[in-house]
Amino acid sequence: MGNFKDILEQYFKKLELYIPVVERVHGENHPEFYDVRKLFDQIAQKIGNLSKDKPKLDGVFKELRKITDNYTVPEDVCESYQAVYEMLAELDRAYHK
Repeated sequence: MGNFKDILEQYFKKLELYIPVVERVHGENHPEFYDVRKLFDQIAQKIGNLSKDKPKLDGVFKELRKITDNYTVPEDVCESYQAVYEMLAELDRAYHK
């Protein structure tokens, strides 16, 4: 596991691609994903350009853990949904390291 900046650089573009698709495909059956999307948008806004200062994301990750039941993947979803939760969980761990 790398540091937050490395993990973010590794996953951010994928998350930007996957999250809207997963939201469109699964949002109706998993409305919590709409909140996941909003929280990811907050992360994107707060990181802006990764300067030396670590963005303040404690509250966002806390809310993500709550909404996703600690990134528990529902049984009836696709691999992209699972990948989003895994990437967000890894970002969360790296942030709190």
